[in-house]
Formats: sequence, structure tokens, C-alpha cells
Amino acid sequence: MTTGGVGGNPWVLHVDLDQFIAAVEVLRRPELAGKPVIVGGRGDPTERAVVSTASYEARAFGVGSGMPLRIAARKVPDAVILPVDQEAYLAASEAVMATLRAQPGATVQVLGWDEAFVGVETEDPEAYAHQMQAAVLARTQLHCSVGIGDTLVRAKVATGFGKPAGVFRLTAGNWLDIMGSRPTKELWGVGGRVSARLAKLGINTVAELAASDPQDLVPEFGPRMGPWYAQLGRGDGTSVVDDTPWVARGHSRETTFQQDLTDPAQVEDAVRELTAHVLEDVVAEGRPVIGLTLKVRYAPFLTTTLGKKVPETFDRNEILSRALDLAAGIEAGRPIRLLGLRAEMAMPNDARKGHTPTRGGW
Repeated sequence: MTTGGVGGNPWVLHVDLDQFIAAVEVLRRPELAGKPVIVGGRGDPTERAVVSTASYEARAFGVGSGMPLRIAARKVPDAVILPVDQEAYLAASEAVMATLRAQPGATVQVLGWDEAFVGVETEDPEAYAHQMQAAVLARTQLHCSVGIGDTLVRAKVATGFGKPAGVFRLTAGNWLDIMGSRPTKELWGVGGRVSARLAKLGINTVAELAASDPQDLVPEFGPRMGPWYAQLGRGDGTSVVDDTPWVARGHSRETTFQQDLTDPAQVEDAVRELTAHVLEDVVAEGRPVIGLTLKVRYAPFLTTTLGKKVPETFDRNEILSRALDLAAGIEAGRPIRLLGLRAEMAMPNDARKGHTPTRGGW
């Protein structure tokens, strides 16, 4: 855990690749530049799948990540729809992260395929940000936006004002001037549901959240999350960029079925297959399984989870048996459109806990 050092004040820079997956696809197919590109599933809008990403041209029609692919195709009839190619995106991501780590004095904390925090000491963070953008572009031909902040929260939020391919600074000095009148849902970590709960307390804007008494939020959000949301409203928090590698808490796989499952035998076969795939990932980690969660999405779109802690085990048969026990809790006779299985693993003592820096986790 370091702060970098090229001389000057410590800064947090948040680097976010612009329309990352779509941009990687356009690099492979230059003829797609300027066209609405949608990436999702196997690239077939007649199948059940969701949008992984969309180019800015497609987003202009209201297409967004997580949208069913068939709906996206209706919104943009002339869109180019491509299948997900995780290996290509991972390779591009690794090239970007290697470029960031090569910058003078940089400490890099990877957040995902397409974003990272960079900690650095510099007198001119804007110049440093432009230098990083140029380096990433030269090596990968990918554009990125950079948010500059005196905390991780402010840097992350600042990036949104820099898109696309720009640089923007948010600090304690201009935080409320820029963010104060905006709705709380625009904060990193505050979604629509939390924003609605805040509104019940009379808190609608970032400024109102910043001015709130953290203890007033405890009855609604609890002793940990209540003060944390108040801190978010102020943009406060740590300024330390932690380059300790992420270690996965667990591994998960899920399958969306083209035809709903209605037969218990089909459900059992699907759970067995998911367990086999998850175990492949777990075995590679070399850590025992300590918990299992089965995700069930009933038709048309109601999702629930069934989970339990398990005694530490490497035993494949034991893990399969417990996964099938969870499946016994599925409501009989209800059509199932998706099943997923997550195995939680014991953590090494020296690990920074968290999700693996990839997409698609749950």
C-alpha cells in the first residue's frame, strides 16, 4: 500500500476507459467506427441475453448495460450486435493496467476490466492525467477519461464529468459547488433504492446529505451504513490507493436458459453442470469452500437466492450434495429462466478482500 512519488502533493486519479468493450470490438473491426454497436450474450437478439455494453452511438437511442438484448435490438434496428469475447477484453485490460503501472510514481488499484485508481504525488495532476491518457492511447489505441480528486470518492465521481476522453478535478474546495444541487443517486455507491430511502428522510440532494447528522441516518440504514452515506454526501473518505492484489471471495457461474426449465430433472442437471464449472475455478484457487449461494430467476423475471454456510471442504461430492440441497428449496412447478451458483472460499490472512476485478459477478 503506497502513495507513489514524483514530487508534490498526493492525488487520486480515477481512470475509466470509454465504452471499453465496444471500443475493443471497433479496434478489431474498424469499419464499425461511428456505428451503433451493441455487445451481449452470443450476439443473437432472439436469445435470452443482456447488453454488456453499447457504443455511444447506441446509447443515444437509450441502450444501456443490463438491458435485454431483444429490447436493445428493437430500439436500434440497424445496430451491429456482437457476442461477448471475454478473452479479448481481458487482454486489452491487462495492457491498459500495465501501462498505468509504468507511469512515474504510480500506485495502481484495479477496480475492473475498464477502471482503476492511480495514486501519485505531483504538482500538476492535470498534466499527469493527460500523460497517462496519451500513454494508454499509444499502447492500446483506447481512450480513457480521468477524474482527479483528493479522495477516492471525489476522483471516482469526477470521471463522469470528464467523459468522454477528458479530465476533471473534484476536491473539498469545489465538491458542493459542483455536486451540491444534484440528486443523491448521482453519488458513487448510492443507487435508486437508497436515494428513495433518503428522500423519505427529506434528503434529496447531495448538499442535504452532506449537511445531515450521521446519527439521524442510523435508524434507517444502521450504525455502519448511515454514517457512511453521510460521508459520501461530503465526498470524504480515504485518499490511499491500495495496490494489494484483490483476492476473490468466491467464484460464480450462471446460465440463462433459452427455454424455461419446468422439469425437476432438468433443474438437477443444470445445478450439477453449474457446480462442475464453479469447482473448476475453486480448485484453481486452492482454497476451501465455506459457503454456497444458489441464484434462481423465475419467469418472467423474479429473482431470489438460497444460501448456506458449509464446513470448510475441498470435497467435490460434498459441495455438489449441498448445492443440490439448496436446489430442493426451489418452488415446485414455477418455470425457471436462470440459475446461478456461487461458492464462497476461505480467505488467506494477507489478502485484500473483495470481488475479482472482472465483470459479471453477483
